Amino acid sequence: MCLLAFSWQNHSRYRFVFAGNRDEFHARPSAAANWWPDAPDVFGGRDLEAGGTWLGLRRDGRFAVVTNFREPDVRPAGKRSRGELVGAFLSGTSPASAWLADIETRADDYAGFNLLFGDVVRPGEPLLYFSNRDGIGGVARRQAEPGIHALSNHLLDTPWPKVQRLRESFVHELDRDEPRAEKLLEFLDDSEPARDDDLPSTGLSPEWERRLSAAKIVSNDYGTRASTVVFVKNDGTCFFHERRFSSNGKIAGESRERFVAS
Repeated sequence: MCLLAFSWQNHSRYRFVFAGNRDEFHARPSAAANWWPDAPDVFGGRDLEAGGTWLGLRRDGRFAVVTNFREPDVRPAGKRSRGELVGAFLSGTSPASAWLADIETRADDYAGFNLLFGDVVRPGEPLLYFSNRDGIGGVARRQAEPGIHALSNHLLDTPWPKVQRLRESFVHELDRDEPRAEKLLEFLDDSEPARDDDLPSTGLSPEWERRLSAAKIVSNDYGTRASTVVFVKNDGTCFFHERRFSSNGKIAGESRERFVAS
């Protein structure tokens, strides 16, 4: 995932609403969202190169998503794939806070990442955010507060143009009694780049800063591979919709699943 927004304990009917884009090289093989054969209670896509995933939801409400932290030419690649973090949490049994304590001891094994994870069904359970980067070489950790948040390839709620646009659109849609999945997917389908004056400076060339400033990235080699929305009602009903794209930005497939958390 490289852009996401979520509403946490901020709607009268929905405990959690999520929308996000996964950006990746088109040559990297991946499987469409489905129930995992080796972990039958987990629903999500699968990275077929390293075996992890960028996003998943377990039948009991355990959820996790990861984004990269943009830091070109700053640090070497990690020894382990960041996607294994999501897979490990979804397959584990430790409470989120205990699992995080373990991950913190080996956070340097991974290139820069942002991780959002927790139980999104049961009242009283926290939704946690952790990054092994804080922008100056340390780590960042916090419990997500009720409200609407957005994230890309820097720290949570960093006001990059596409982060702000998605969050603002999310705020308006979550004012509705019944937020619309198709409308959230429409927000994620925005391929308009930011104005040059608004581009962040992250160490990339101006051309790449401009290309990556759009919510949906379309190019032959690297771009938005999938958009995903997740809805979790207060009664535990979960809805998961993944829409996949080819390198020209056209829809290449969709996966939908609905279940009641147990």
